[in-house]
Amino acid sequence: MASPLKMIKQTPGPAPSCKAHVAVKAATKIFAARDEGPPLHALGPVSFDLRQGEFFSVVGPSGCGKSTLLDLVAGLSPPTDGSIHFEGAEIKGQVPDGVAVVFQEDASFPWLSVFDNAAFGARRAGLAENEVKERVDHALAFMGLAGFARTYPSQLSGGMRQRVCIARAMVLRPRLMLLDEPFGALDQQTRLLMGEETLKLWRETGSTVMLITHSIDEAVLLSDRIGTMSARPGTFIDIVETGWSRERGSETAMDPRYGALQSKIWGLLRSESLKALGA
Repeated sequence: MASPLKMIKQTPGPAPSCKAHVAVKAATKIFAARDEGPPLHALGPVSFDLRQGEFFSVVGPSGCGKSTLLDLVAGLSPPTDGSIHFEGAEIKGQVPDGVAVVFQEDASFPWLSVFDNAAFGARRAGLAENEVKERVDHALAFMGLAGFARTYPSQLSGGMRQRVCIARAMVLRPRLMLLDEPFGALDQQTRLLMGEETLKLWRETGSTVMLITHSIDEAVLLSDRIGTMSARPGTFIDIVETGWSRERGSETAMDPRYGALQSKIWGLLRSESLKALGA
């Protein structure tokens, strides 16, 4: 019987630009020895491109270097070897203009209101206050938080606090958005809803998005392409095209190809996950 991946007609949305928005060339990360132990070879060499305007997810076993890879692309940490370029310029240990990062941990400031949390980055960047207000009002409305502008994070659910963090990134109007397990602490239903909000944001802004996730389901639902990583030191085993429409949402989980893609990704990762567990 033919595979569902071949049986079901794909309906891709507008193809992202073929131009490499981010180019990673033989990037490696080796952490220095601690407590007289050996150096830790965490990642690489890894080579791949992020296409301008695509949604790219990275999945792999625990400890394979997914978050390390995001740190390198973000400029939060320099590669030990190799190079990373964003819009043609090499990233050298600092976050470039046009890049925003959202982490798994709640990064909202408890002493600031929702409005002031969302405005924080824009104010630090020196934007005029009227421009800040216009951008923040738009971002909060887009994320369904307009009625909570004067509320404080302690009064919000975990999912709402993550939406505040995403709104703060949105206010900066990034050309590249990097998401490091931003929904990892949320329940499954909230994760699905947050995934839909992220897709809406991606379509609204036209940003290139790279998502780090442990969830195969999440990667399959959200992505144009999925990079599957080996056990440490992490390298890409394969990069899988999903073929989804750009207008996708949670209803994509009902498409027969959804389960077939899950099985394909798990087939690539199972042996690597066993290696990571020492089995």
